[in-house]
This record gives sequence, structure tokens and C-alpha cells, in this order.
Amino acid sequence: MDTEIRDFRDGDREAVLELSLLAWEPVHDSLRRVLGARIYDRMIPDWRMSQHAEVGGALDDADTTVRVAVRDGEVAGFYAVVVRPKDDSGEVTLLAVHPAHQRVGAGEALARHAVDWIRAQGMGMAVIETGGDEAHAGARRTYEKAGLTPLPVVRYFQDL
Repeated sequence: MDTEIRDFRDGDREAVLELSLLAWEPVHDSLRRVLGARIYDRMIPDWRMSQHAEVGGALDDADTTVRVAVRDGEVAGFYAVVVRPKDDSGEVTLLAVHPAHQRVGAGEALARHAVDWIRAQGMGMAVIETGGDEAHAGARRTYEKAGLTPLPVVRYFQDL
């Protein structure tokens, strides 16, 4: 079964919002474990609401390009990209794949398509940011398979 990447359509909105919540639930569970409940709850009091708002905002933002992955006739994933000509770069601000379509190449297809699209806009660099926790391990593997190079960055915190 092939993955088709196409432009986001208004009729895709609910599928994209739903799959984003399903895809990021394990990530938020992991972040809560890593950060501890007190810090996590302070940073993200209602992750579903903030995730819904972030994805919905990207879908509505005229400066954000959104594409969806379609597998077997249904929306399986999506990406959102912002191009920054001043920085000669494009950033994949969001990328998610429905859990039922993970580990079959949809994420890699989305990442490759996003990078190719950024290149086609004349940018010299593509950026995708992800977490270093275990729940993001699949995303890190996907981005590396798509040809992106990891940048070693470490962020520290302390619960006070």
C-alpha cells in the first residue's frame, strides 16, 4: 500500500486533529514521566486542548503549508511547514502519523516530501525538531531515514 502526499483540504481537518491527538498521546505520557507531574502540569495543563489549538492554528495559518499522507483512502498523517527566507530555511513545525499507520513508511514519506518541498522553495536548509525522550525515538529514526542529520542539543531543567 503506497502513501500519497497531497495538499491539505478543509475536509481533512477533523482527521488531522484526531490523528494528532492519538499520535502525540504517548509523547505526552513520556514527557510527564520525564519532567515529573508538577513541572509537566505547570507547563502543559491540558495537553489535548493545547495540541488541538496548535494543530488547528497551523491548519488556519496562511504562512504555513500543510500536506497530508493518504493511505488506503484515509488521512494517515500530516506535516506543517513554515518557510523563512531571511534564514534561508524551512521548518517542519508539525509532523504526525496516526498510530494505525506508523512503522509502514508514512512518516518517512512525509519527512522526505517536506524536505523536498522546502528545497523547491529555494531554501538552503530544512529543520525538524523533536524530543530526546523514548517516546520520540521513532520520530528520530524516521527523520534520520529521511536523510536529516541530528544536532546534539541537550536541554536541562530542575523541579524547584
